[in-house]
Amino acid sequence: MKKEHFEILLEDMNTKFNIVLESHEALRSEIREAREESNSKHDHTSFLIQTLNQKIDTVESNLSVRIDSVESSLSVRIDSVESSLSARIDSVELSLSARIDSVEFNLAKKIDQVADDLSAHRTDTEAHHGIYCVKET
Repeated sequence: MKKEHFEILLEDMNTKFNIVLESHEALRSEIREAREESNSKHDHTSFLIQTLNQKIDTVESNLSVRIDSVESSLSVRIDSVESSLSARIDSVELSLSARIDSVEFNLAKKIDQVADDLSAHRTDTEAHHGIYCVKET
């Protein structure tokens, strides 16, 4: 094999290696973007959960104050009034529990959707074993 022929082969191989390296960099960039998007969604979900917890704590605090107030006034009133107010408080508690359960269910559903999207993306990425490479960080 002549030197010129060998140099041409080496130059061709070098070009192909550069193409492979560029492809790997593009894949890394896409994976990085997907990870950032996933982290952003997770952060948003965490924010929503924290906001919901704060609202629940506020409602609980307000209800505790109201219930304490109602209980002190009920101690002076007759038993029928006491029973009526307790029924109203129970109704409010049931209503709030139902609303909280609904919000919790919706958040869980959204989190499951994000998890399903990530799982599908990972499955797709792993299915292209020769093309994509998944690394645990």
